[in-house]
Amino acid sequence: MVWIPALIEVGLGLAAFAPFLVHRISVGRWRKQGLEYPSAATQLPPVTVLLPVWNEALIIEKKLDNLAAQNMRFSLLVIDSASTDSTVSLLNSWLKKHPEAFEATTVLKMEERLGKTEAVRQALASLEEQEFQGLICMTDADALIPQNTLSRLQGWFADPTIGAVGARALRHQALSAERTHRSMFEMLREGESARDSTPFLEGSCMMWRQKAFSSHQLNVHSNADDAQIATGVRLNGLRSIHDSDVHFEDIAPTSLEGQRRQKIRRGQGLQRLLVSHRKSWFDRRLGTFAGILRREAHFHLFAPVLFAAAGCTAILRWSIIGLAGMPNGELAVLHGSLALVELGCLTAWLLSRQGMRIPLLSTLGTLFSGMEHLLIAHWHSLRGRSLHMWDQHSDTRIALAESEDLN
Repeated sequence: MVWIPALIEVGLGLAAFAPFLVHRISVGRWRKQGLEYPSAATQLPPVTVLLPVWNEALIIEKKLDNLAAQNMRFSLLVIDSASTDSTVSLLNSWLKKHPEAFEATTVLKMEERLGKTEAVRQALASLEEQEFQGLICMTDADALIPQNTLSRLQGWFADPTIGAVGARALRHQALSAERTHRSMFEMLREGESARDSTPFLEGSCMMWRQKAFSSHQLNVHSNADDAQIATGVRLNGLRSIHDSDVHFEDIAPTSLEGQRRQKIRRGQGLQRLLVSHRKSWFDRRLGTFAGILRREAHFHLFAPVLFAAAGCTAILRWSIIGLAGMPNGELAVLHGSLALVELGCLTAWLLSRQGMRIPLLSTLGTLFSGMEHLLIAHWHSLRGRSLHMWDQHSDTRIALAESEDLN
């Protein structure tokens, strides 16, 4: 009886893990192609910076100082999600003291908090009403950017095929598991961008053509608005790419629980996005991008369930052995081999959950931790619980307000 759950476990594990290996090999090959930064154009589209805020009194002035230090002129559009602190008054006071900081400034105020995605939708709708035809750069209040960031991102749009560009994250105070997770994702984005497009960009600093994405395409009952925009831009016919040579700086949640909560929330948003575009997984008109969407769908939707099923099968196998006794011969070799693999996987997962890094195990641990977060995100969705509205990570705001090392 032992060989049946053993073979099922191996099959489920291979079905879950093999697409990761295939995509890793593909990305390694695609990255060698690189991305060529376009030559300077005589005139580039104007830029409006979109800044969604909610209860950002601790850091709003630091963010405005950071934006004002950019080496180019642009307009600023702030949308406030019904803040209950002094965010708006501090914002207005700063703008009054620095009337020439931006070409133009608009502050929109929501009557009630409805989540970041709805705030972004309303801001984009206001730009559409004004018939704005330039570039939109969305940035978070807790993300600080170097002085050349906007001009660097703007330069990509000299290439008419580019519809959206995102920056990489330089995350301070991140635990080892967070750094491994971040480097894995950025490697994937680099490869996907070089080959065609990446469906996921960082909303803390990303820029896109206004005409490449419409406000009505946003699902306001889900988060991951940045990934919604990046994917929508590509489905609308333009490329969505990741630029590893430009970055933003922020501070990661300082606790394991804070980082875990952040990843579960993000995971649910990406799962909903991929499900909503399931018809595009096999759309031949999208070329390579359809394959990228298929693989990302496997990683975020199917792999967590397959890994969980493999784990349950392992428990079943051990239960049978506990009742029937240790097998002999070839079955003993099979069981022993699987036990060693299980021990390695379990160790890697537990170390990752504790924020500990050990060479050779950190990547595997990050993978299993990611599967755990995605499985929990699945569970929230099955229960009908949406995570598109969340409490801020106050520890990151306090750390950013007190930091003198960031831009």
